[in-house]
Amino acid sequence: MAVTSGVEMGGKVKTSVALDEDLLYWIDAMVKIKRFANRTHAIEYALQRLKEQEKEELHISVRA
Repeated sequence: MAVTSGVEMGGKVKTSVALDEDLLYWIDAMVKIKRFANRTHAIEYALQRLKEQEKEELHISVRA
């Protein structure tokens, strides 16, 4: 599957998302206490965990 939107940045694609305000506050709090390096790190971590969980639950493999 090809990425059809965003701007490539050295292996990553810049994009935008809309988040619930509560989630963004939580992410910012985690960045502040150094749980994550930045918002991108927090979101990538969460999506990677979800991807792994879905793979285990659904026994699927999707090319990343």
